[in-house]
Amino acid sequence: MMDEKKPGRDWPEKLLFWFDGHKRDLPWREDKPRNPYHVWISEIMLQQTRTEAVKPYFNSWMEKFPTIHDLAEAEEADVLHQWQGLGYYSRARNIHKAAREMEEKYDSSLPDRKEDILALPGIGGYTAGAILSMAYGQREGAIDGNVLRVYARLYQVEEDILKSRGRKEIEGLVNETLPQRAGDFNEALMDLGAEICIPKNPRCSACPLAGECRAFRNGKEKELPFRTPKKPPKEEQAACGIWIEEGKVLLHKRPGRGMLASMWEFPMVLAETEEEARKGLEQLLHGKAVDFLWHYKHIFTHRIWHMKAYPVEGASVPEGEYRWFTPEEYREIPLAGPHARLAAFVERIVY
Repeated sequence: MMDEKKPGRDWPEKLLFWFDGHKRDLPWREDKPRNPYHVWISEIMLQQTRTEAVKPYFNSWMEKFPTIHDLAEAEEADVLHQWQGLGYYSRARNIHKAAREMEEKYDSSLPDRKEDILALPGIGGYTAGAILSMAYGQREGAIDGNVLRVYARLYQVEEDILKSRGRKEIEGLVNETLPQRAGDFNEALMDLGAEICIPKNPRCSACPLAGECRAFRNGKEKELPFRTPKKPPKEEQAACGIWIEEGKVLLHKRPGRGMLASMWEFPMVLAETEEEARKGLEQLLHGKAVDFLWHYKHIFTHRIWHMKAYPVEGASVPEGEYRWFTPEEYREIPLAGPHARLAAFVERIVY
């Protein structure tokens, strides 16, 4: 018979006690009281990126843009260049737009009302809850993937947590259990989910809430949370052209809308097959693509690029936004994620 016993009412206090002794040492937690700007930038950076990978980006960002005013005054290209490597460049654009809006409306400060924060570009319910609870001490939840996973196991929620019914069930549980120390509680849930209540093999023997957890008591900790399997990502072949003249490499600026908008890349053609991509590159540059020198598999959320880079002979520059750059120059522009890797490779073998 399934165990119907729910977690005790005091489990949030147990979690906070654990957090007080085990909280992670992170650069965006160093301010006392917490800096709203630091909370905002760190939470956007942490979306779909590992914490350890974010640390150097956060520190570098704060050196470049120490205040919201500095960020608002920056050029978009500088913001995208600073974001380079984190992916999801629309997030960097929204950060920049939000900073400029705060410069005009809120004297370069993050507002402390939920409706005002949610009205800013790129800020949703989770980020708003994080800012309000961690920086302003308000009793607000911040529900991310870690929180969904912890609650799904703790209360044995068997609905799909990414669908409306499952998410609403967990949102209700979060609101019921949120203590006064909401900011610390939200961070404690994040730390627990990141280090102990991890996705595939939770470390239940080290969990301060193991005695409260219904999924653990019923042997379902590895089955939950339930998610409907996603469709496999679309796979594409990418042919990139390496064309260097007088120490400069030819690059192309992507359109201002869509994937990797306004980022710079090597001339590139996408196709279903490797041969189609190579021929498409030759047609684009009106030249001959010789044996490839570099290959790389780049995984986005919904697609995969299988990339090969070819030196191109006898080419001509196509119409559109193409420019020649020296290495010193292209290090200062926003290169689309995998193309930054290609630039580093070209620099090693040519310069």
